[in-house]
Amino acid sequence: MALVPAGELAAREIARWPNESPEYREARTALLAEEIELRRHLERVAEQRRALPPGPLVDGDYRFAGENGPTSFAELFGDKDTLVVYTYMFGPQRERPCPMCTSLLSAWDGEVLDLQQRVAFAVTARSPIEKLVAFKKERGWQHIPLYSDTDQAFSRDYHALADDGGDIPQFMVFTRRDGTIRLFWGGEMGEASADPGQDPRGAPDLMPLWTILDSTPEGRGADWYPSLTY
Repeated sequence: MALVPAGELAAREIARWPNESPEYREARTALLAEEIELRRHLERVAEQRRALPPGPLVDGDYRFAGENGPTSFAELFGDKDTLVVYTYMFGPQRERPCPMCTSLLSAWDGEVLDLQQRVAFAVTARSPIEKLVAFKKERGWQHIPLYSDTDQAFSRDYHALADDGGDIPQFMVFTRRDGTIRLFWGGEMGEASADPGQDPRGAPDLMPLWTILDSTPEGRGADWYPSLTY
């Protein structure tokens, strides 16, 4: 189906703000056309992602320590056919977790119950489960499901463990079809594919924090990051 040109759609929006100047309106309508194109591009990318061929088999015997006891990777799916996994930068070498990951998970905590209506969701980290749960209580998280990658095999195989023993955040989606578990999609944007002057990050950005700050004149800034405490 042919789409109406973005510029034409932008011109159809007739809402005007109090006291806006002609110069502002001209620039804002041009920006609106770009925002429409961005929306369309995001949908094209999502369609392309959904059309991926079957991904690689997951054949490792991965075991985790959960808040309610030990569990296998297959059990993380529960009664769902799709599993979303985030690897939290909170390895045993860290006294405190990554502030950026923590900010992200704080935003997601309120979405977990909604997510679990459609998919299974798990957050893994390499620290002992007791350490993870203690921080969960400190942060006031109610719903984030935490799992300790006790032998670090999953973290190693799925690129959440750096060569120097540090943590790498990963966002991945797995499927279980007819009993067969596969990686459906995982983020692959890192240092090698980062643009000049920008931190490595995927698209669309998973952090609501940056989405909001990108809408401001100051933007996200070049030297500010979230903190664990204020």
